[in-house]
Amino acid sequence: MSFAFPRFILHFGVSSKSSTLRSKPGFSLFYPKKRRYDGTTSSFAHGSSEELLVVVGGGAAGIYGAIRAKTKAPNLNVLVIEKGKPLSKILAEHYPRGNKELRGSFFNMHGPKDTVSWFSDHGVELKTEDDGRVFPVSNSSASVVDCLLFEAKQRGVLLQTGKIVTTACVTSGGKFLLKIEKRTVDNVDYVEAKYLLVASGSSRQGYTLATQLGHSIVEPVPSLFTFKIEDTKLAELSGVTFPKVKAKLKLENVGRSIPDLTQVGPMLVTHWGLSGPVILRLSAWGARHLFSSDYKGTLYVDFIPNIHIEDVKSILIEHKNQSAKQKVLNSYPLELGLVKRFWKYILDREDLNVDILWASISNSALLSVANLLKHCSFRVKGKGQFKDEFVTAGGIPLSEVTLSTMESRMQPNLFFAGEVIYKKKRIKANMQLSYEI
Repeated sequence: MSFAFPRFILHFGVSSKSSTLRSKPGFSLFYPKKRRYDGTTSSFAHGSSEELLVVVGGGAAGIYGAIRAKTKAPNLNVLVIEKGKPLSKILAEHYPRGNKELRGSFFNMHGPKDTVSWFSDHGVELKTEDDGRVFPVSNSSASVVDCLLFEAKQRGVLLQTGKIVTTACVTSGGKFLLKIEKRTVDNVDYVEAKYLLVASGSSRQGYTLATQLGHSIVEPVPSLFTFKIEDTKLAELSGVTFPKVKAKLKLENVGRSIPDLTQVGPMLVTHWGLSGPVILRLSAWGARHLFSSDYKGTLYVDFIPNIHIEDVKSILIEHKNQSAKQKVLNSYPLELGLVKRFWKYILDREDLNVDILWASISNSALLSVANLLKHCSFRVKGKGQFKDEFVTAGGIPLSEVTLSTMESRMQPNLFFAGEVIYKKKRIKANMQLSYEI
């Protein structure tokens, strides 16, 4: 049995006859204690031969996976259960993605370009940032959310919100019996489904269901956060942005060797430390190593990665010769792309008097400034929070999932997508993983 979407119809064996929606609740519902089922979603009557896929989680992976299912198997009934608001997390493409662990013919067939093409084909105009991240031209995640919800509705995906799938077991007939509870009232329903897709992100809900169905869980740790920096002077730069830096992270108390944690991209100074895409990527790629080191280490930043160290030295010495009678603080080489507040920070780090003239600075001091611009160290003392740490490293091990289909190796017809899967040293965008199940 396969959930790979290009082969979806063949493997699910869905009837070619058109499905007839009924207004009364169904989906093989069982009513213990004769509790009333008050869902707002249309469904099929009990006893129907129609096949049902239940998707646990209305995030990017869940909604997109549901759309793909209905696209490839139009006669399959697809029901998404979401406890909160669908697609409530910020949606962004091109988090550091798993080009080593997640590989094979299927992943080569459906890569990031396919996901980008899908959104473009469905009316979302996209742009690619210099560092490879892809965003809507509108600069609003609402463009992506609206597109997904509209397409889900058009395809006939059924969505129920305010509900939680709390337990899952397998019946004697091989189907999944799911207990669904409503969050706001004392209401319990039981749904029987042939297929189950768990796309609940880092929620404990998904981990609980997976363990109930025979899977193990790698304890999740935060993997998208900012760095707290031990530097009181740095706080004075709060709000300063750098379009492009090269940052390398060295961690403490990590017994075994770890991969080179280096990233290039924009960086932002906050009142507690450092943030921006380059920092968030480092936190993602080094999530478990950062956890093991108690989020302590040293960050080395090259603030002008496109200029060689020798050229930086030459630029500073030439500026000294041309601006000998000007104060160091008020005059600095424009070609280095620095702002005045940061230039003052660099001078303070080197204990240089900001009021002296350029003529009074020794060449050796300028060489030290050049070295600091190319290799500035920051003491990392902890992690900050970024959007309530909505991305984690942990979940269901890849060894328990068939990568060509994302189907469970433990239980037939059980599939996983998105952040619920533990991708070890890499993090892949939820949208991309939902394409690849």
